[in-house]
Parts: sequence; structure tokens; C-alpha cells
Amino acid sequence: MTKLLLSLHVLAAIVAVGPVTVAASMVPPVVRRAQAGDGGVDAGAVGTVRLLHRICRVYARIGLAVPAFGLATAAAMGVLGSGWLITSITLTAVAAGILIAFVLPRQDELLGQLDARQPVERANTVQLAMFTGLFNLLWATVTVLMIVRPGSTTGA
Repeated sequence: MTKLLLSLHVLAAIVAVGPVTVAASMVPPVVRRAQAGDGGVDAGAVGTVRLLHRICRVYARIGLAVPAFGLATAAAMGVLGSGWLITSITLTAVAAGILIAFVLPRQDELLGQLDARQPVERANTVQLAMFTGLFNLLWATVTVLMIVRPGSTTGA
């Protein structure tokens, strides 16, 4: 049962978190490209921003399966009290908080500005890129912790 839970946990992480990290990273540069030099808006690029934002929202919801399967796996392995796991859970919660509180709302705001044909300040796309990078860095750290696991018996 542990192998099945671990497999589901890893698959959920790849299928759900991977698209969010990639799509979220693409939003700031596409928003910048969506603004034409003459003050207009490139409709195709706005459509791309809309699609990327939708990917982030939908896959963030699917991503809830990652900690669910992770906790089930940890319980089956009897490692719920391990420091590396508690750290991973904390970092996962922080990453989710950043996505919910900063990344998705800022994507919404920028998309709204593009739809209203309002100029988007570069500082806003830079700030979104910063929060997105922090989200991605937290997930990378969690991934490393899941692989390295201090005190692991895998021999790696």
C-alpha cells in the first residue's frame, strides 16, 4: 500500500505542481509582450495570459492531492514526526499561501488591466515574477527534501 500511495503522491506532484510552476513563470513575460508599443494590446498574447492563468487556477486545485497523498504515505511509512517531513509540510503550506495570496490575485489584476486596455507597469510584472520565483523555489526545496530525506534508509 505504501508504494501505491507514494506513486500517487509523486504522480500528483508531477502532474499538478509542474504545470503551475511552468505556467506561472510564463505569465510575467507574456503580460509584457501583450502590451503593444503603440499603447494597444496584443489580443493573442492576452489570450495566452488568460490560458496560463486558467492553468494555474485549475492545477492548483488538483495540486491539493499532493499533500493529501503525501500525508497518507507518511502515515503508512510511520514518519509523520520526522523533522524533514514537518519542514516539507511547512514549506508546502507557505508555497500554497504564496500562490493563493500573491500569485493568483496578481495574475487576475494584470489580466484585468490588459482586458481594460490599461497600461501594466513593469514593476507589477516584476513583483509577480518575484512571488512566482519564491513559490517555485519553495517547491524545489520540498522536492529536494523528499529525495534526500535526512536519516533516509534508502542508502542514497
